Amino acid sequence: MKAVTWHGKRDVRVDSVPDPALKEPEDVIIKVTSSGICGSDLHLYEVLGPFLTEGDILGHEPMGIVEEVGAQVTELKPGDRVVIPFNVSCNSCFMCDQGLQSQCETTQVREYGSGAALFGYTKLYGQVPGGQAEYLRVPFGNSLPIKVPEGPSDDRFVYLSDVLPTAWQAVEYAGVREGDTVAVLGLGPIGDMACRVAMHRGVRAIGIDLVPERLARAKARGVETIDLRGAGKRIAEVVRDLTGGRGPDAVIDAVGMEAHGAPVAKVAQQFTGLLPDVVAQKFMREAGLDRLKALHTAIEIVRRGGTISISGVYGGMADPMPMLTMFDKQVQLRMGQANVWRWVPEILPLLTDGDPLGVDDFATHRLPLQEAPKAYETFQKKADGMVKVLLKP
Repeated sequence: MKAVTWHGKRDVRVDSVPDPALKEPEDVIIKVTSSGICGSDLHLYEVLGPFLTEGDILGHEPMGIVEEVGAQVTELKPGDRVVIPFNVSCNSCFMCDQGLQSQCETTQVREYGSGAALFGYTKLYGQVPGGQAEYLRVPFGNSLPIKVPEGPSDDRFVYLSDVLPTAWQAVEYAGVREGDTVAVLGLGPIGDMACRVAMHRGVRAIGIDLVPERLARAKARGVETIDLRGAGKRIAEVVRDLTGGRGPDAVIDAVGMEAHGAPVAKVAQQFTGLLPDVVAQKFMREAGLDRLKALHTAIEIVRRGGTISISGVYGGMADPMPMLTMFDKQVQLRMGQANVWRWVPEILPLLTDGDPLGVDDFATHRLPLQEAPKAYETFQKKADGMVKVLLKP
């Protein structure tokens, strides 16, 4: 089969690789019909190379049609249409029972002290072959895949794999209620969708970015927007002017480790990329630095007693934090990988009865799998108005 594979920093290719096969009696094989490129995939493209092996299959946002089922699979049959959550979770352990599928005790990657395994996402998370491919082996076939109805296009359901539950959890963790205000840093796929979820719940959303196309896209959906290029160092003052001088009730950091405006951490990340993998792994796990501009901005602009919800991925272990300010402002922090199945029952009805979140036209680009290398490059450069890509194997 054809699959998107990693070969080095900014070097992904579409290769011919062996077809996946059933390994366990609860496995299923799906024929992938759509697979997204996620902002987190850009961390593999740029930063997390020391934890990848050449030839690793990327991608963690797939959906498709069941092709083959293992001997103990009773909940699915060939021909069923399914979305695959990015968490590889059993849905029966203690953590899964708490709604913490991202911490699944059955698939935790204990070698690295990490949470649940993820599809297509480095040794840190199990090095499980990903879904930017023609076929995918999926474990826990009775409990992991999300069965969805026939009829609407893939666009209606594919975001259940990651974008929708990640944005939904970001708003949940922000703790906002109807009438509150949330500021969202970064209007990529997650930030954009978080604004939509917030407004659907009656929450005022202020979106902050510096890419004109992303700002225009959010504004067209009714989001109040701030162009960071114009606000610059006055961003906190600008936000407070919009919120009665107090600041928003919550801030969602949908940017993560690759924020603009953090030159020291950027150099550290680039230096890490020059080290041998075994040295770079140790450096990143024990002394790694993130580019924290977005998080520091969130701490600065949130109102006193407010909440910061972090959905953007961070990977540093020695990040300096302004603890005095955080303590003084009584800031609350919530963060973590999305627990996909925790939120599916709440989100799925919004996809089968109308389209209040605008998922049908959420993708800006739909491309053949063969064009994945160019898509990664364009997405990384934030060029061509690209916000969300769906690959079509």
